[in-house]
Amino acid sequence: MKTANVLYELEDGIATITLNRPERHNALVQPLLDELREALARCRQDNPAALVLRAEGRSFSSGGDVAAFYEVARGERRAYATRLVGALNEAMLDLLRLPVATVAAVHGMVTGGSVGLVLACDIAVAGPNTHFAPWYTAVGFSPDGGWTALMPERIGRGRALDVQLTNRHIEAVEALQLGLVQYLEEDGDVSARAVRLARQVRDAKRVSVRNTLALTRPDVNRVAAALEVERRHFLELIDSEEADRGMAAFLGRAKQ
Repeated sequence: MKTANVLYELEDGIATITLNRPERHNALVQPLLDELREALARCRQDNPAALVLRAEGRSFSSGGDVAAFYEVARGERRAYATRLVGALNEAMLDLLRLPVATVAAVHGMVTGGSVGLVLACDIAVAGPNTHFAPWYTAVGFSPDGGWTALMPERIGRGRALDVQLTNRHIEAVEALQLGLVQYLEEDGDVSARAVRLARQVRDAKRVSVRNTLALTRPDVNRVAAALEVERRHFLELIDSEEADRGMAAFLGRAKQ
């Protein structure tokens, strides 16, 4: 399956899903998220031994497209965000429900809600230029993409709060130290390393892998409930005056 924003392929028992909106740093817009969910459904149908999630271009993903949010008229942003954040949440849950091991290959920016796609994968490989950042307090959005639902249990509540409240970047080495990623590929060939890991999983005992995933992954019902809380709070702020001014400033269109 090949679409404008997402590519899917299956080879030797390993599925690969590629975010393919490089001209916009794979920013999360509705068509991309819809196509991502279609690719994940295709993956479930194909039932591979493992899945690699990667991206084209200079960045894994810059998260929600702030320009796209800003271009939606005031009064209509809640409806836009309802569908968009809902689709991101469902994509994360799709990943968590897949009965196959998932490996994220990340590079460049991994910011805003796109971090959720990494958090929902079982293993993550980062390149040396990778950095994670929230941006929520800078723009005036409420956190989504698992920043409150999954990040605290991954790196600790105090660190999760520090990163979000101060809007600081987590560079690749720190991400490895915190356990946000499990491998740092110094030569930058993160996709090749992710495929090698996927092959290791493919060559393991399939039933054992599935049981390990089922017993170790976070409880999907708990995550779904926490993501829904994130979505509700996101909707409360998205059409506010503060968010409108924050988006304008972020995009260099500051209002007088």
